[in-house]
Amino acid sequence: MQNESAVHANGLTKRFGKFTAVDGISLDVRPGEIFGFLGANGAGKTTAIRMFCGLLPPTSGEARVAGYDIHTQARMIKQTIGYMSQKFSLYEDLTVAENIEFYGGVYGLSRDDIAFKTENMLNELDLREKRDTLTRSLPLGWKQRLALSVSLIHDPSIIFLDEPTGGVDPISRRNFWRIIYDIAGSGKTVFVTTHYMDEAEYCGRLSIMYQGRIIELGAPGALKEKYGMASMQDIFVHLVDRDGAEKGGAA
Repeated sequence: MQNESAVHANGLTKRFGKFTAVDGISLDVRPGEIFGFLGANGAGKTTAIRMFCGLLPPTSGEARVAGYDIHTQARMIKQTIGYMSQKFSLYEDLTVAENIEFYGGVYGLSRDDIAFKTENMLNELDLREKRDTLTRSLPLGWKQRLALSVSLIHDPSIIFLDEPTGGVDPISRRNFWRIIYDIAGSGKTVFVTTHYMDEAEYCGRLSIMYQGRIIELGAPGALKEKYGMASMQDIFVHLVDRDGAEKGGAA
């Protein structure tokens, strides 16, 4: 297990009728790295991440997460990983403390562990005074941090973050990425999707998705050197334009 990829995919595909949402992607994510899935909305990032999390069966191809097969061991994957969805996975009609307690129960923690984790998180997030506040009343940045915390409550080795900074202000985004670095620094693997080009710079490596396919993969610095460009925004635009031109030529 130690030498095995945290996330491995080979030819992973998902079709909905005649529409191909994820088109034969292949990748390997190393244990302990911050791996980015960069792409515009609708590129297939969320569909891919839901397959990796065992929430959506693939149409074809293979993938393993933490050594578990997504076809046959989805239940084990769900117990091993942490997952923060685009909507932050919080129940807005529960209080802050109740959300933490609920997710502790979902992940099978004992009553004592849940009580300990709840108090610990309230302190770490500076939310003790809001423990009985309905989650819907929290500012968006606090909801974001709470959602991340509950996805980590069972101490998973791999954490999937799907557009975790969508809709929050730039300062909250930067603060959130500091937390991501802390998580990776503790030895966990962080797999994060984003459509913010500046956030690509924060990843150890990243893949660029376009229309369901991975059109480039590598470290930000290496990609800048490869294409002779100063920013991931420039590289992304170049690759999308190139891909579109190649498809047009093939047609």
